[in-house]
Amino acid sequence: MRSFVAGSFTPSPAKEHAVAPRPAWKGYLRISLVSMPVLAYTGSSGSTDEGSPIRFNQLHRECHSRIKYVKTCPIHGEVPNDEIVSGYEYTKGQYIEIDPDELAELRPEGERAISVEGFVSPDTIDPAYLSGKTYFLTPDGSLGQKPYQLIQEAMASEELNAIGRMKITTREHLVRVRAEDGLLIVDLLQYASQVKDPTQFKQELVDTHPSAPERKLTRQLISSMVDEELDLSERTDAYTDRVRELIEAKVQGKQIVTPTPVEEPPIVNIMDALKRSMKEASSEKKARAASRPPVQSVARRLPSRPAKKQKKSG
Repeated sequence: MRSFVAGSFTPSPAKEHAVAPRPAWKGYLRISLVSMPVLAYTGSSGSTDEGSPIRFNQLHRECHSRIKYVKTCPIHGEVPNDEIVSGYEYTKGQYIEIDPDELAELRPEGERAISVEGFVSPDTIDPAYLSGKTYFLTPDGSLGQKPYQLIQEAMASEELNAIGRMKITTREHLVRVRAEDGLLIVDLLQYASQVKDPTQFKQELVDTHPSAPERKLTRQLISSMVDEELDLSERTDAYTDRVRELIEAKVQGKQIVTPTPVEEPPIVNIMDALKRSMKEASSEKKARAASRPPVQSVARRLPSRPAKKQKKSG
């Protein structure tokens, strides 16, 4: 993200100077009696809230002073922090007070650790359980190097993911650990109570009885858009880039221009839409192939899944 400094708009230091990443977590990876010190680095540079890592502050229109938030009680007015307690509303307008010490007694004990409880095939993990938070693990010191390599290579060879729990600050999270590109990567998982059952949405579906030609043309459209050389590094956050350009223009006193509104696509006959889409998809695929360099990009690509190993009988 670019920074607003002393009346000038400067590019992000990350683009100009290589800054060593700082670990977001330090602890242990524990598998049975094997324990190794590890460091965890966040796998994303910004929040996905609102689709952009850029954050705005609320200001008073008249004087541009930063808006402050004051905690108030409807009876006594402003309340200092030392007079605020936590409460749970168990019924409308009725609360029970919860003391922080009572919550502390319920938290897991021990040092921060990733405790592996078992291994599973990656296919058994429903993507709906992924929270979107990822950490890259590295050994913490020379003592962790060999066990880290052994565990990573074994998980990659056996094509297995680990399921366990990870203690971050005062909370314990359900996690999976996977081996990829020589690294161990941790994905935070949601608990079943946090994941919505997809069957509750099926009642919104209606069988429209598509014809055989419609089904065939739809499959052909999808097949024509298959990209066997997918490179996510080619995808950029266009909205965030435009916001940065807007901020830079305002800082430098440039004239602000707005893009031409995009018209909503008209609703057309499904067969006509499929045929036109097929034609456009074919043209776009040829254009992408022509624009790609003959030498494969050094950018990181999504790994292809190796063929499933056949289990030995007997």
